[in-house]
Amino acid sequence: MSTISQKIVGKSKPFYIAKNSSPQDKCILSVPIPRLSHCHIPLLLSRAIVSGLLLKLPLIHSVLRSLSSGPVPSLSLSFLSLLRHSGYMTLDNYSLNIALSATARLPSVSVGAQLHSLSVKLGLVSDTFVLNSLINMYSSCSFPATARLVLDSAPQGACDVVSWNTIIAGYLRGGMPNQALQAFGEMAKGQVRLDDVTLLNALVASARTGTVRVGRLCHALAVVNGVGINCYIGSSLISMYAKCGLVEDARKVFDGMHERNVVCWTSMISGYTQLGKFKEAVELFRNMQISGMKADDATIATVVSSCAQMGALDLGCYVHAYCDVHGLGKELSVKNSLIDMYSKCGDIKKAYEIFSGLTKRDVFSWTAMIMGFAVNGLCGEALDLFAQMEGEGKVMPNEVTFLGVLTSCSHGGLLEQGYRHFQRMSTVYHLVPRIEHYGCMVDLLGRAKLLAEAAQFIKEMPIAPDVVVWRSLLFACRACGEVGLAEYVAEKIIELEPKKCAGHVLLSNVYATTSRWVDVNKLRASMDGSRMSKQPGCSFIEVDGCVHEFFAGDESHLETEAIYNTLLGINELLVAESLREN
Repeated sequence: MSTISQKIVGKSKPFYIAKNSSPQDKCILSVPIPRLSHCHIPLLLSRAIVSGLLLKLPLIHSVLRSLSSGPVPSLSLSFLSLLRHSGYMTLDNYSLNIALSATARLPSVSVGAQLHSLSVKLGLVSDTFVLNSLINMYSSCSFPATARLVLDSAPQGACDVVSWNTIIAGYLRGGMPNQALQAFGEMAKGQVRLDDVTLLNALVASARTGTVRVGRLCHALAVVNGVGINCYIGSSLISMYAKCGLVEDARKVFDGMHERNVVCWTSMISGYTQLGKFKEAVELFRNMQISGMKADDATIATVVSSCAQMGALDLGCYVHAYCDVHGLGKELSVKNSLIDMYSKCGDIKKAYEIFSGLTKRDVFSWTAMIMGFAVNGLCGEALDLFAQMEGEGKVMPNEVTFLGVLTSCSHGGLLEQGYRHFQRMSTVYHLVPRIEHYGCMVDLLGRAKLLAEAAQFIKEMPIAPDVVVWRSLLFACRACGEVGLAEYVAEKIIELEPKKCAGHVLLSNVYATTSRWVDVNKLRASMDGSRMSKQPGCSFIEVDGCVHEFFAGDESHLETEAIYNTLLGINELLVAESLREN
């Protein structure tokens, strides 16, 4: 056996032909001949067919290839074993390629390592096609490091662009985008000619790592080498720029494409959604409809997510109806998005109706519904649903599920249950609490007016508290009028965000709550002196299916004058009502 394959197989027997065995034996590979349900397969494997009809090698290869790409790839390996055992063929580079492809689809690294050893014995390891099949097999079996050893130990001239592409794709499949980028750099230094597959893989790696420099390089290479911005390269470029936070560059690529498919549209819509540009995402979806391009489930899930973030219930209902008309939305991911959208838009009954109608539920389904109950103030229902999830035992909760549970406990003031679920998260389900979970516990203690306990909890946290955690405690200080602790917490917030004014504003509100107006004026004067500006708040409102976006002090809306007159009228009514009560 080769050194590489020995590392994988260990003490297992190599790929060989067993002596004194009959054609009915299951030997040779560690993959047994499966029970065959189709009538033609037993005939195909019978000695009569093998000896009478499949003597021509091209026909044998064709049958092996069909079985390898079929629903039971191990049939190809079993058939190959039968042919070799019966003496009707010897293993060549083509049949070895087929066997390795079948092994990759199983996947079975032990069988693949045996084939690797056999390729060395037969002198086929220097064959480029066999080499690429070996790399692909190890990558598909989640052994990317071993695949790289195969590449590095290959004879000079045996590797080609497919070899490197397979290595890069294997790293991406294994969740190692940084290694994929490193391999791409080595490939470029080795002056291996790049193709469109190389660029696609490199763009995916750039998007996952946020390495826009490499992404721009791939963009330039695509233009210079005449690859062209087709639908595949275009959608990958759009996704890369968007995930790197450069949505304007993504839109330039999108607008410059002569031909777009549904993936291109979805990539651009998804880019807007990921960067919080929900209104632009919905507008682009409308343009997609005008262009005549039919959406798919991925598009719908992304648009529904934007509707949820804007609270655009009417628009979300329209997208839901669009699904029904066009036969979309059958995927569980879309159902989960609809549950989340209806929950965030306040129609919790509709959300629960969709949830109840699911024949299959994953952890996202349960989590979306639990969180939906929590944000709508139905804390008891959220905890009951979590108990039902645990009782069924089909789906295990994850960290986000517990975030919904702890949020329910916090909003419901359920201190004991909150502590119990927080402890069970690690002791029962072995989940490590994140900063968000600690934030929920601080909020829970703060709402219970246990400020000293909340401060002690923060002090004992195994991870450093972030601004959100401190802000939760500062809100509690404001509610209780605890000025001393509020000043300490505000200092912590200012240390973490020295250029932002959130800590100053919240502390000012605490001073105002306790009628310490002198301190309020001093604090605001210091903010003015340091030229500290507050980022204006933004809100959305949906009227007749049209979403309007407003910033604090904004006067850009076409109906600004009418809106301000209405607000002044409402304020006058409130003042008059207050005077009447006094």
